[in-house]
Amino acid sequence: MSLFCLVHGACQGAWVWDLLIPYLEAQGHKTVAMDLPIEDPDVTLSDYVDAVLEALPETEEDVILVGHSMAGTFISLIAARYRVRQLVFIGSLIPHPGVSFLDQCYDEIPSNFLDEAGYKPPEASLFEQFRDEPNVHIPACIGKFMTPDEQGKAIAMEFYYYDCKPDVANWAFSKTRYQRSLAYVFEKFPYKGIPDVKSNYIACSGDRIISPAWQRYAARKRLGVEAIEISSGHYPHLSHPIRLAEVLNAIASINYELETG
Repeated sequence: MSLFCLVHGACQGAWVWDLLIPYLEAQGHKTVAMDLPIEDPDVTLSDYVDAVLEALPETEEDVILVGHSMAGTFISLIAARYRVRQLVFIGSLIPHPGVSFLDQCYDEIPSNFLDEAGYKPPEASLFEQFRDEPNVHIPACIGKFMTPDEQGKAIAMEFYYYDCKPDVANWAFSKTRYQRSLAYVFEKFPYKGIPDVKSNYIACSGDRIISPAWQRYAARKRLGVEAIEISSGHYPHLSHPIRLAEVLNAIASINYELETG
């Protein structure tokens, strides 16, 4: 069986996998999760990578590295430093060599937000390769930030946790952390490409944050795979943990059989 290394997205922590983990472990898998240092505004993608590596055992033969949302921008950097059998992206952003994630989609963001952040768009020739892509974000969510206050709660319930059971949604919101590190938005991806590691993409067909159309497109364009779809919002590990565990178990089992059969 596999070790699933579970890497959370923005505003979250290791707790976000708590509902999923029992179902993976019931299938005989091991799991590891960690808190990323998201409250530190000076943290870099490399610091995120280090936090994950510190949580992983020194020797492990069968690691499936799972990244949700923000984590998609750096889990491939982990695969360059640790023996990983497979990468799994869940509703994730995906990096592109030599550019930041914002460079890929700055035209979707209101100019006042870009100005406040001191962001300078890339040269037109660099952006041209992204012009025909679907928009990354659902337009209604742009400028809506999940923060641990009453305003953030209303946003969380409408866009992030809308398909969760009420008790799960309230519990999840109570765990919200401030996302002060924006390395995943502004930092340029340092490698020439994603390491040659088997990858899968799980798209969330009811996502109100990252466009499902972009998720399907990016899976094909960036990873060369067809997305596996789950009928859920942005957090299938909270709203549909049993279904997500089934998909992850199938991913682990199928690839194990292909490699050993």
